[in-house]
Amino acid sequence: MFQISSSLVVRQYPGRDVVFLLDGSDGTRTGFSAMRDFVQRVVETLSVDDNKDRVSVVQYSRDPAAQFFLNTYMTKGQILDAVRGLRHKGGRPLNTGAALQYLRDNVFTASAGSRQPEGVPQVLILLSGGRSFDNVDAPADALKQMGVLIFAIGSRGSDIRELQKVSNDPSYALSVSEFTDLPSVQQQLQASVEAVVIDVTPESPTVLVETGKKDIVFLLDGSDGTRNGFPAMRDFVEKVIEKVNVGANKDRVSVVQFSREAEVHFYLNTYNTREDVVDAVRGLRHRGGRPLNTGAALQYVRSNVFTSSSGSRHLQGVPQMLILLIGGRSFDNVDAPASALKQQGISVIAIGTRTSDSGELQKLSYKPNYALSVSEFSDLPSVQEQLSSVIEAVQDVVGIVRQYPGRDVVFLLDGSDGTRTGFPAMRDFVQRVVETLSVDDNKDRVSVVQYSRDPAAQFFLNTYMTKGQILDAVRGLRHKGGRPLNTGAALQYLRDNVFTASAGSRLPEGVPQVLILLSGGRSFDNVDAPADALKQMGVLIFAIGSRGSDIRELQKVSNDPSYALSVSEFTDLPSVQQQLQASVEAVVIDVTPESPTVLGMFSSMFST
Repeated sequence: MFQISSSLVVRQYPGRDVVFLLDGSDGTRTGFSAMRDFVQRVVETLSVDDNKDRVSVVQYSRDPAAQFFLNTYMTKGQILDAVRGLRHKGGRPLNTGAALQYLRDNVFTASAGSRQPEGVPQVLILLSGGRSFDNVDAPADALKQMGVLIFAIGSRGSDIRELQKVSNDPSYALSVSEFTDLPSVQQQLQASVEAVVIDVTPESPTVLVETGKKDIVFLLDGSDGTRNGFPAMRDFVEKVIEKVNVGANKDRVSVVQFSREAEVHFYLNTYNTREDVVDAVRGLRHRGGRPLNTGAALQYVRSNVFTSSSGSRHLQGVPQMLILLIGGRSFDNVDAPASALKQQGISVIAIGTRTSDSGELQKLSYKPNYALSVSEFSDLPSVQEQLSSVIEAVQDVVGIVRQYPGRDVVFLLDGSDGTRTGFPAMRDFVQRVVETLSVDDNKDRVSVVQYSRDPAAQFFLNTYMTKGQILDAVRGLRHKGGRPLNTGAALQYLRDNVFTASAGSRLPEGVPQVLILLSGGRSFDNVDAPADALKQMGVLIFAIGSRGSDIRELQKVSNDPSYALSVSEFTDLPSVQQQLQASVEAVVIDVTPESPTVLGMFSSMFST
């Protein structure tokens, strides 16, 4: 039932950890000084002094030897001095496989200064002058599965196929005749690294990408102030659509108009052909109204348009874009809703006129250079090329496929006075789901928390390591009792105490995090902020309620309204088990390491 093959998330952070692995065997004695100079030149381009980038150098032949770790030196000057002082190690044979294994176990680790658990991109640059004596396949794959991005540069004595096998992509394997020719590939290496290590802000923690597809939402200012300019806006939208490849499995388009309130003209899954979309756009009529509530409109598209039920494929890794055309300053506050869109990984491109607030446009946009400006809407054709470049830049983000061993599943059970009679059925449901998990090989981990007024962990993700122990613990669960039902406090408790590394969560390692909430009543406290905080961490939330629950509250708690299921009584839980599977399958895709361009948040978690 539960089966995950890959989790793919591109995270964008303020720096990177760069490790150089240098062939120091007998065969590179004459070329070593050129390798050293190359490392020095690359380090010169890094941002070390502000603690953005960290550097480590390892030299190897028969055995590897760390020259310095990622946390040994914290200034560029110290690193350059250490690099200049490198001496050729010598020795044979050349065991590249053993060296890669050494990096995995001893260098790409938190104790050695790696910030991989914090999501900082991990980059390995291998310089090798010969064919490896040992096997490189398994250790190279292990590094890739950790999310390390591997570039390999070889000389005439190297095996180019071996270097391509070691690298994440064959194009990341470069070759020179002699190591003295390394300067000729430096630009190519830097371009390759920059193409996959994206520099954005920590406020936008995840960008999920599937190349070749995109979901585009146009948000049009239809207030009184744009009456004259609206035909030009409509023409502009039509011209942009002419350039996209509309189709159910290609590009999807939605249009929303707003003034005081927002109104959807059509959703991402309403039309599947370019002709239908263009016809709908030509039929758009100016809405009118005031004031201009841009903040409310952004909140509306986030909650109602960028959702799976409305055709958004954001959880499958398809790039999400919002193109905002606005002719004035917003009457309400845009900060929180704009930030929420960015945190969801939605690229906002804002185009304003002379009556717009340029500072507000930059605040709305995903990046300041995504804010474009024209004098009048009739001048929109002048920024069409610029817009196309931005759209391409968004779609050209390259993701890294990481394969993960399983997932962490947390059950949150309503143990309040109102569920006393239904509790045995809830317990049986948890037991049936656990039966389907792969616990014994340490793929899946399980935690159960029960709550009423206060939450109480029955066991954490690292309490039990076998399925038998977990099932015994579940069978032994006793109803907690108590009131009122504080679901908000329970969700906050999970964030602070259960979805943490110390409690066994493998979220820092990229293992998918799943929460299944069983609730029999309406929460006494507010659920909004704690539910949002879990979602922003990347937790996938499913909620199942009974007749006494508030379905709108469950929909608000869940990642998508369709992930909120309902039964009349908890004894009917078996009837929604299939529906729960279908809900998960709607947002997960199967991805194999061989298809690195397809990214998805979770791959098939439930499969029968």
